[in-house]
Amino acid sequence: MRERRTHSSRLGTWFDHHLYSFVASLGRVLRRPWATGLTIGVMAVALALPLGLWLVLGNVERFAGQVQQSRQIAVFLKPQRSVAQAQALAQTLRGRGDIAGVALRTPDQGLAELRASGLGQAINALDDNPLPSVLLVTPRGDETLLAGSLQRLPEADLVQHDALWRQRLDNWLRFGLRVALVLGALLGLGALLVVGNTVRLDIQSRREEIGVQQLLGATDGFIRRPFLYLGAWYGLAAGAAAIGLLTLAALALRAPLQDLATSYGSRFVLAGIDLPSALLVVLGAALLGWFGAGLVTGHYLRQTRPTET
Repeated sequence: MRERRTHSSRLGTWFDHHLYSFVASLGRVLRRPWATGLTIGVMAVALALPLGLWLVLGNVERFAGQVQQSRQIAVFLKPQRSVAQAQALAQTLRGRGDIAGVALRTPDQGLAELRASGLGQAINALDDNPLPSVLLVTPRGDETLLAGSLQRLPEADLVQHDALWRQRLDNWLRFGLRVALVLGALLGLGALLVVGNTVRLDIQSRREEIGVQQLLGATDGFIRRPFLYLGAWYGLAAGAAAIGLLTLAALALRAPLQDLATSYGSRFVLAGIDLPSALLVVLGAALLGWFGAGLVTGHYLRQTRPTET
């Protein structure tokens, strides 16, 4: 019974000190608004830059049509092939394992699209419809191999497949993602150093207080705990500020970008960071601040005795 009571008392003391460190570290942050603002601002910019690049890459990929439409292969059938034959061929191709889907564009549909594009007078001068049936084939695997097999179909007159630009876009997107990762690692290290230096200055200002705690037998974990929460508060605020900066940037760019997309006949809308991703960013920034504070405080406690003055 006595051991259980002792264990409960220790657990209560541990919890009380965590709660005290949590609140006291927040108070230290709020008591120095200018210094706190500078620290949070530097960290927020360091976090916002790679996140902004990541969002730009995501929007570029969406603007490219998620790469799916660019994979379509246009199979122009021979002019003597009827619509019924084209429909039968489309049904046959849908049963192939290397094809995800087939859409048929009839000559009448193609003629209607040309009329809608402003070529009505020129089309009216034609005696008959010269357009062939077109099959829009969406590949399931390697589109280059599929295009070669479609070209060998006896019904095919021309197979149009230009994947070079898509491959280049994919390469640029992969390169941009790698740049975002490298930039995120470098700027994350910078944010870590900012937190570490800020916590180090706070440790120096409380050197005598730490010395008294050690003389009274306080453990390193007890001494380190308030500084860990201090770093977490810096990281949490910096993560929230970074999300705010990205949101403001998205609001500033959304209207002109939408006007530009509309001029090209697109309904593209700039997408910002979603709520789950924002929460992950804030949580990651708080952990980054916690980790940076832990490194600096642990190094200080290992290398320097606060009582040596």
